[in-house]
Amino acid sequence: MENFDDEELLIENGIDPESDADGQLYEHLRLEVDRGQVPLRIDKYLTEHTQHSSRNRIQQAAEAGFLFVNDRPVKSNYKVRSGDVITLKLDRPHFDTTIEPEDIPLDVRYEDDDLMVIFKPAGMVVHPGCGNFHGTLVHAIAWHLRNLPSYDPNDPQVGLVHRIDKDTSGLLVVAKTPEAKSDLGKQFFKHDTHRSYVALVWGNFVEDEGRIEGNIGRDPKDRLRMEVFPPDSETGKPAVTHYRVLERYGYTTLVECVLETGRTHQIRAHMKHIGHPLFADERYGGDQILRGERTASYKAYIQNCFRLCPRQALHARTLGFVHPTTGQQMDFTSDLPEDLSGLIDKWRGYFKNRNNEIS
Repeated sequence: MENFDDEELLIENGIDPESDADGQLYEHLRLEVDRGQVPLRIDKYLTEHTQHSSRNRIQQAAEAGFLFVNDRPVKSNYKVRSGDVITLKLDRPHFDTTIEPEDIPLDVRYEDDDLMVIFKPAGMVVHPGCGNFHGTLVHAIAWHLRNLPSYDPNDPQVGLVHRIDKDTSGLLVVAKTPEAKSDLGKQFFKHDTHRSYVALVWGNFVEDEGRIEGNIGRDPKDRLRMEVFPPDSETGKPAVTHYRVLERYGYTTLVECVLETGRTHQIRAHMKHIGHPLFADERYGGDQILRGERTASYKAYIQNCFRLCPRQALHARTLGFVHPTTGQQMDFTSDLPEDLSGLIDKWRGYFKNRNNEIS
């Protein structure tokens, strides 16, 4: 008998169930339908063949696109047949019980007996899984804390409290104790934390600031991408992003984004939804020339920009939370990494030269 992950259990263990992920799906359940099985709705079948799994929760998994039969997504009314292979794939990995410490450099910005705040560079995978079973951030954390007897990297009650995408840089908080993770996990779940991101997006904004609201769920046509649905729809989860223009470069804009919720790919999906994909974001179409001129020199300039920052131009700049033991407000800020700061400088120079030519 198997069991489905339960959101309340995640919260109790201090894991933010809304935290950013990399868009991958991780297999949590696989079973083959017995020979001689008469056709039966999959939600009913799984309720009878799994532990701690309500029919409603199975239906939610199917609606979210996480339930597959023979590697094809199905709805909860699908009738299983003899020989069908059922898999449940979620957007968070199983806790790998074989994580071993690996000597990987770790950029620690703050540390005490309860927690530490670290900076994750772009390109580093957070959790092992699906082709990335070594060299991840959790392996680096395990090495850094290898001499701490109370820290077990295979224990879900300690460790990372939230996540950011592989190609997003920025700050993350790690809990060293179960008590710290439980407290921090609840803060993230209740949206009591503060997180702001810096993003370079395509296009110019009419307003200096704004609010984006729209449910976020998996794109039925591309399982690695998220889609935005109407706020009053039953598809996806509610999501709100606040943005503020920092600088304008004519064809691109530097914005600050503050998360009111923390859905998978939230900023990337919301910005694409309002017509401003993140610069160089391959998953959401930002790796194409979406604004600007048709000249060969401009095309060459954009290609140079893509080479300078070959990933979505997104950085988790600030992180704020209440310390789980002292009760003090903790606020951290990280400078932009070289690739993103270099890209912004390049756009500043281009915009300045363009304005000089016009004037």
